[in-house]
Amino acid sequence: MDQMKFGRAVQQRKLVIESKTGIVLLARMSSSRLPAKALRKIEGKESILYIIEKLVSVVPKKNIVLATSTEKSDDSLVAFVKNFGITVFRGSLTNVAERFYQAGLNLDTQFICRMNGDNIFLDPLLLKEMLAVANSGQYDFISNVKERTYPKGMSVEIVRTEYYRKLLPEILESPYYREHVMPLVYEKANEARHFYQMNKDYPKAAGLQLALDTALDFERTKWMMQHFELPHTELRLKDLLHLYQAYEQSL
Repeated sequence: MDQMKFGRAVQQRKLVIESKTGIVLLARMSSSRLPAKALRKIEGKESILYIIEKLVSVVPKKNIVLATSTEKSDDSLVAFVKNFGITVFRGSLTNVAERFYQAGLNLDTQFICRMNGDNIFLDPLLLKEMLAVANSGQYDFISNVKERTYPKGMSVEIVRTEYYRKLLPEILESPYYREHVMPLVYEKANEARHFYQMNKDYPKAAGLQLALDTALDFERTKWMMQHFELPHTELRLKDLLHLYQAYEQSL
């Protein structure tokens, strides 16, 4: 099958920046919809490695921690990421909010970025832009999730560590908040202290399902990964939109 070319033909510039933000990569092997998805191979590479490569193109490895569970099923995931020099924190399988916060404390940064293990199409330049907003110190919460103007699977949520600590007792009171990590933060919206990144350039990309969550997502992701020639770290929103549309037309 002929390869389809998307993106720029120039070599990507080095993106790594020193940041006040630590990135907590949340992943586990026991997903019911797509078991062991973190280590499923796509084009010869484990899916979580795509995310790690994008993250380390933006921030130093010391600013990244994998937050997984203490369940034995996650032992293989822990061993895998440690081989790439990524720090690991293990906590409760079900209390994801507490696991996220405690993992972030290990990084000793002013902000914590929540990154899901299904965000295989994260845009490194988008992450860099949002980290710059966090580094300005003007906001307590920075997100591109509100109103879903970006596709699912490109989500970036950055919260001031101290701000989240103050909300944590209320978060831990609710099973829903404990599992989903950020909903209470949105409910406590403060227009002066919250910044929402919006996609205004490519409205057709709003809400597209690019997260790696189900078997159908896995097949679509494999197809998309097979149909571009540039390094995956160079894929931007426009490129992903074109790839997604091409995939839909191929069905």
